[in-house]
Amino acid sequence: MTVEQNVLQQHSQKHQQTLINQLKEVTGTTDIQLLQQALQVSNGDLAEAVAFLTEKNAKVPQQDEPTYYQTSQVANDRYISVGSQADTNVIDLTGDDKDDLQRAIALSLEESSRAFRETGITDEEQAISRVLEASIAENKASLKRTHTEVWSDSPDPHDRKRMDNCPVGLKNVGNTCWFSAVIQSLFNLLEFQRLVLHYSPPARVQDLPRNQKEHRNLPFMQELRNLFSLMVGSKRKYVDPSRAVDILKDAFKSSESQQQDVSEFTHKLLDWLEDAFQMKAEEDREGEKPKNPMVELFYGRFLAVGVLEGKKFENTEMFGQYPLQVNGFKDLHECLEAAMIEGEIESLHSADNSARSGQEHWFTELPPVLTFELSRFEFNQALGRPEKIHNKLEFPSMLYMDRYMDRNRDVTRIKREEIRRLKEHLTLLQQRLERYLSYGSGPKRFPLADVLQYAMEFASSKPVCTSPVEDIDTSAPPGGTTGQQLPQPSTVEQAAAVSPDAPSSAQGPSLAQGSAAALSLAPGSAPQQRAQVHKPFTQSRLPPDLPMHPAPRHVTDEELRVLEGCLHRWRSEVENDTRDLQGSISRIHRTIELMYSDKSMMQVPYRLHAVLVHEGQANAGHYWAYIYDPHQRRWMKYNDVSVTKSTWEELVRDSFGGYRNASAYCLMYINDKKPFLIEEEFDKETGQVLSGLDKLPADLRRFVQEDNKLFDKEMEEWDALQARKAQQEKLALAAAAVAAAAASTAAAAAAASTASGASSNTTSSSSPQPMSIEYSPSDNTVAMQDPDYMEQPSPTTDSKQLQQNMERAISQAAAAQEDTSPETLLNAAMLTPNMQGIIMAIGKSSNVFEKSGPEAAFFKAIKVEYGRLMHFAEEDVASDNDYRLQHAVVYFILNQAPKKILERTLLTQFADRNLAFDERCKSIMNVARAKLDLIKPEEVNIEEYEMWHQDYRTFRDTTTLLMIGLELFQKSNYVEALMYLIYSYQYNNELVAKGPNRGHDEAFLSHFRRECLLKLNEQAAGMFEAGEDPQVTNGLGIMNELVVPCLPLLLVQDAEKDLLAVEDMRNRWCSYLGQEMEPNLQEKLTDFLPKLLDCSTEIKGFHEPPKVPTYSTLELCERFSQIMATVAKALTEGR
Repeated sequence: MTVEQNVLQQHSQKHQQTLINQLKEVTGTTDIQLLQQALQVSNGDLAEAVAFLTEKNAKVPQQDEPTYYQTSQVANDRYISVGSQADTNVIDLTGDDKDDLQRAIALSLEESSRAFRETGITDEEQAISRVLEASIAENKASLKRTHTEVWSDSPDPHDRKRMDNCPVGLKNVGNTCWFSAVIQSLFNLLEFQRLVLHYSPPARVQDLPRNQKEHRNLPFMQELRNLFSLMVGSKRKYVDPSRAVDILKDAFKSSESQQQDVSEFTHKLLDWLEDAFQMKAEEDREGEKPKNPMVELFYGRFLAVGVLEGKKFENTEMFGQYPLQVNGFKDLHECLEAAMIEGEIESLHSADNSARSGQEHWFTELPPVLTFELSRFEFNQALGRPEKIHNKLEFPSMLYMDRYMDRNRDVTRIKREEIRRLKEHLTLLQQRLERYLSYGSGPKRFPLADVLQYAMEFASSKPVCTSPVEDIDTSAPPGGTTGQQLPQPSTVEQAAAVSPDAPSSAQGPSLAQGSAAALSLAPGSAPQQRAQVHKPFTQSRLPPDLPMHPAPRHVTDEELRVLEGCLHRWRSEVENDTRDLQGSISRIHRTIELMYSDKSMMQVPYRLHAVLVHEGQANAGHYWAYIYDPHQRRWMKYNDVSVTKSTWEELVRDSFGGYRNASAYCLMYINDKKPFLIEEEFDKETGQVLSGLDKLPADLRRFVQEDNKLFDKEMEEWDALQARKAQQEKLALAAAAVAAAAASTAAAAAAASTASGASSNTTSSSSPQPMSIEYSPSDNTVAMQDPDYMEQPSPTTDSKQLQQNMERAISQAAAAQEDTSPETLLNAAMLTPNMQGIIMAIGKSSNVFEKSGPEAAFFKAIKVEYGRLMHFAEEDVASDNDYRLQHAVVYFILNQAPKKILERTLLTQFADRNLAFDERCKSIMNVARAKLDLIKPEEVNIEEYEMWHQDYRTFRDTTTLLMIGLELFQKSNYVEALMYLIYSYQYNNELVAKGPNRGHDEAFLSHFRRECLLKLNEQAAGMFEAGEDPQVTNGLGIMNELVVPCLPLLLVQDAEKDLLAVEDMRNRWCSYLGQEMEPNLQEKLTDFLPKLLDCSTEIKGFHEPPKVPTYSTLELCERFSQIMATVAKALTEGR
């Protein structure tokens, strides 16, 4: 066959397949032979083919034995090719308006056919085009996507830098999570990765006809190569796939919007790749039939063996993705068994097969990569919209395909017959067991063993009276108590007597009804009809005063002995029969499970490579992928830009379905006996594993290196920008300090100009005294070289006139206030604890100041203050008097901060401008400032200094959040208290990770976080039990918005008390499942429970942290002390 004949034949086959797909979509008919017959009769005219199929469907009579194409359900369509998808919506064309419908269909098909002839683009391709167009446009329109947040790049490129050799994510460029899931699954097939990376377009591509496919496929292949190369060697944490998606978008023009379907995209992607590699294969062939690597990798063949109206047939079909129905099956093997058998299986290999039809599928050749498409969507004809199937479907990590292979056909048929026989026997046993477990003839049924036990208990009971009503006191008060007679109540009193004496709401309705009944028995009381208020959870609960148990009135000892003997013997027989039935059922289940466990049926192993998961509904949702890393031997979760480690347990929870709205949509298995699929590539010379850029061809290596250079440049520019900003901030702070100093000097000069008299020109001077915190003030040792900033003399740059002006200002201030000693100021002003300590230390250094001057006094004062703070640090931390809140230095000492950090912090406190009370304070303040100016950058690490002070600010913020949370908790305002307690715990957890003294007691914060959640759960449950819409909505709102998002915080720490609290909350809501309630409440409960029972530790939809208010140190310490004392008292009383 010539190349031209081969191309024409392929084009003809694909055109015929396109027509068949259109007929299936329009008519709902899935029988391939019938569709081919319709095309032959109509000579390829779609309108006539539809008419033929419509008339044929209309003439089919109602039969007890359905024909083959009637039993072949739409869900079981196996005749597929790449690019096609089974449609689950069967349209009935046999109605009265059939002719009108045929004309409408004919016009639609004529328009579709004309469009295909003109453009060469099918309706299916146009639909995919519309989806791609919508995906690209969505990023600009900022459409909201289910579950995931709209992603935006961090401005800091360091946040987008790839860590070591972590896998690279894919950016979602607008509803393209389906693209990321599929591409990542294929990229992690290393053989597929190599094929794409080393693909080169045909050398004679310019000589080939530039048709639409070639114009589309070759650029797409190049962009896919570029994308794969970035995923291999990029320095970025994630890369942008927009260019590849743009090729898909430009291939087909449309503007409609819907979310892309994974299976459709995979079909089309493999179809395009097949075409691209086919061109290359045909060029490279040398007289041999070209081999397409995409076909060899993803396509297999099966043999269809069947009987149609008594005639046997066999034909071989090629398949890519194999579709499987989910509805009605519990695991993957059940799906495959149903897919491989259609119709009556007995007719396929029986002598008398004239009246029955059916077929079997047997795989003759399995592809190395076996992909199952799980059909989880169906069209709801009543609602006129697609719906997702959330049923649970289990699948194994290792799948043995031997039972479906043609070479094992005879063995499998025998085993299937044995399984069928066992299942029939199993059904009989289960029916028999059900009669024991659900005994009775009425609507309510009970286990027979329990019925016999209840009968035995009844027979053994002793009667307490001769009549069930004779001991009821008709004049007894509500509640059923007897005794003193009460006066006859009036009608108004009867109506009011129900609620005052009623107990809690959990028992109220039943007791109230009993009380009303008792009152109605009183003579002379008028009957009163009251409308009952339906309480869905309380009416079914028993009142506290139960009626006397029933008992037989007349039974002799002989009758009782015989009856008890019979009942006991019958109960034992029933229990033995039940155990035997359960044992037989378990043995049959085990036999069925082990039917294919012999070694001969475990020779074709397929290991699970990837699971594509969809979360959401039919019309919206989010896709991600779980992919197995065989080299690290662990599962990875690929969720757009995020690539994280995962586990088989997490995969099962998200993929099996039946648990929440997430379930597997596509399963990708690989042949475990073909390791080349996942083997790394080795260097031929060194034998080392190729990694990173070494894996890439020369052209792609240059492409990735250029992109990495751009990213490096982006990081360098960011670093330079941040350095400039930091320098500008530093200059601004310096300018502010200079301006403040100038303002202070001007104020002193203005004060001096108004003063009278002359002041002495003599000033006390002292030689420089080297001093550190640990040194004594009398130690005059001078460092020989490069003295420490604390040991250097303070500069004396002030002019003589300025010194005189300052002294005149101080004298005037002293004259205005006679007693200006530090001790008096301490009592007169509400100063901060830091300022109080410094003023006291300066006061204690007054003698040194008078004798030796300000510098010696400074060393004396700083030593006194440091000793005081050290004493505080040595005391035990009290919950209601925490010295860390009062003094940052105490916090630093307790956490073993470096000496230089302590010194600079103390210097900063002594240099505070608020110390300008008198001559001593101001002089010592100036010495402290001079010492600060002497600090060199290499002496104190500014970044480390800022880090310690940032930790201290975080400690104060944590304390503020905890204080407010506890205050709100004590006021029973749990809704507002929760976020304060949650974030105080989170901030505190970050602090104590660096050291136990950096934060508060972790157990204390955990206790109140847990208690607040339990209180909210109790409050919400009470609202739900009320049964009224506003309260139910508010209660579920509290759970959905506050409690449920916080549960992962309790689960992630794996603390016993937190886990028990979560179980208590879940048990409270699960207890409602067995209670009677309104249908709307049942529906809301059913929707809510999956969220509550989600065991994921992933934080979703969390609230923003509350704004931390600013308090003075005195106010913060006082309020914190008060609330801690109150809480301690409450905890003590609670014990």
